[in-house]
Amino acid sequence: MSGDVTPIPHEAAEGENECEHALTHLYEFLDSEMTEADELRMRAHVAHCSPCLAELDMEELVKKLVKRSCSEQAPETLYLRIRAQITTISG
Repeated sequence: MSGDVTPIPHEAAEGENECEHALTHLYEFLDSEMTEADELRMRAHVAHCSPCLAELDMEELVKKLVKRSCSEQAPETLYLRIRAQITTISG
């Protein structure tokens, strides 16, 4: 990685430190919604900042778990139990 890469994405707001700014834009990075230059800056920052890297890893794990849980179907028995309860309550 080049030594002239600024270690934050975009321009930080006045009074905002590098970590605050990086964490504000974490989901843009995870969702691949950054320009290539901003992505390089984010990678440069987390490569040298253990707390931000840990936060990135945690958010990435949560995102993967949510994606996995959204693709799983509930068992048929659960579906039938819920339907029976709804029928009982509304009937």
